[in-house]
Amino acid sequence: MSKNTKQQIAFAILTLAALIVVIPTILIIGFIFVKGSSAVTWEFLTSMPRQGMRAGGIYPAIVGTLYLVTGTIIFALPLGIGSAIYLTEYAKKGRLNRIIRLAIVNLAGVPSVVYGLFGLGLFVLFLGFGSSILAGALTLACLILPTVITASEEALKSVPKSYREASLALGATKWQTIRHVVLPHAMPGILTGAILGIGRAAGETAPILLTVAAFFLPRLPRTVFDQAMALPYHLYIISTQVPNMPDDIKYATALVLLGIVGIFFTIATSIRIKFKMSNKA
Repeated sequence: MSKNTKQQIAFAILTLAALIVVIPTILIIGFIFVKGSSAVTWEFLTSMPRQGMRAGGIYPAIVGTLYLVTGTIIFALPLGIGSAIYLTEYAKKGRLNRIIRLAIVNLAGVPSVVYGLFGLGLFVLFLGFGSSILAGALTLACLILPTVITASEEALKSVPKSYREASLALGATKWQTIRHVVLPHAMPGILTGAILGIGRAAGETAPILLTVAAFFLPRLPRTVFDQAMALPYHLYIISTQVPNMPDDIKYATALVLLGIVGIFFTIATSIRIKFKMSNKA
């Protein structure tokens, strides 16, 4: 068998694998759009739930989700990127470093309900934050930290060592080299990790169920110490706990959640493309 034939077979297998992943995803999104788009109206997006959540809108759940995702980004990204910089650029290579990296990788596979119990014990009970947006955002930040750290580390390692050496040879300090040379080139990869983390945080139910989510609130949260409704938990409730719930409302809620995640993805991807273009220039 010639090399070209082997290459064509490999490309065919990879293409098939990609299609197996992409096509069902497109079909699911299309199905949700068809079933729920008719119910997504301005009133649905901007009004409070009524009649046991069988009518009205999902405005409090949208606001609560935006608060939680924003808080998660504020807590997780600086800490995750800073940890990756330390492990990659400053930490000494050795057994302790390897143990820490192994622990971070293992934490990425911990079930989300375990993070929820951790957040309940630490943030809600021990630190006294109560069931609140702050406790929920901190719990979700812990959930996505391993993903952010791992992706950021790989992005920092992908920057050629010659870039660092050239900067140091010109008289720059180590921090100046990291800030002005390494980070700009690593930022597209770092943002990839951020995108994955944001997507997971926005769709999680178990952690917010134990730390922040409320079944129904007649008002919007006023401070970070208030409870909040959230779209993932709201979708779970109306799908399993509310009898005779119209199907179009369920699918419309899922569609709005996908839309919010898509907006955050679009913003992060735009920033990533901007950094890529500036690096090429």
